[in-house]
Amino acid sequence: MRGEAEKNMTAWNVFEIMGIVAFAVSGALTGIQKRLDVFGVLVLAITTAIGGGVLRDVIIGNTPPLTFRDPTFFIISSVVTIGVFFTYRWLEQYKHTIQIFDAIGLGAFTATSAKLAIQHNLDSVFIITTVAVITGIGGSVIRDVLVKEIPYVFRQEVYAITTIMGAMVLYYSQMYFAGSIPLYLCFGVTTGLRLCCIKYGWNFPVLGIDSEKPVSGNRKLGS
Repeated sequence: MRGEAEKNMTAWNVFEIMGIVAFAVSGALTGIQKRLDVFGVLVLAITTAIGGGVLRDVIIGNTPPLTFRDPTFFIISSVVTIGVFFTYRWLEQYKHTIQIFDAIGLGAFTATSAKLAIQHNLDSVFIITTVAVITGIGGSVIRDVLVKEIPYVFRQEVYAITTIMGAMVLYYSQMYFAGSIPLYLCFGVTTGLRLCCIKYGWNFPVLGIDSEKPVSGNRKLGS
């Protein structure tokens, strides 16, 4: 029994660290692309890495947020950012690098947040998926807002839907599988779907009016 608990905790820790590293890399690369100074890149990377987790902890009542009680995530984010300073030219050779790391972070945080919500007796599929979505997209939304970009979740990419699907997989799979299997399934589904969206261009249609097109055969509005 104790061995199973330790195994679950190990899987939990691995996913948390994966999420922190992945989002820190995406935040640092975004800051470098936007030509921020060293401090700006560091702040953006840390905010991206911990932003979703802070929102999650506040919502479920896990206060003060874990990030403020344990500096480990700050340290990991800082170390990762320093590593990106020396490797960003190599990382930028690969297309969609930021989005790939974003997908990994999304999957990791979706899995850990959904599981944490269940552990706090929030045993409702709606609440669990909501917490997972807020955690998964929170850091990325804050990152994009800080650099004056429209967040991915509000653009064409099917972003939040992958988090919802992953959280639902964890919620229902825990009824049939014990241990860390639901965590692995949630991570695999969320990350896999997100990578498929990137590779195959799956997205929602964009609603709007093309300003260059004439309205009703060149008729002026109000005429």
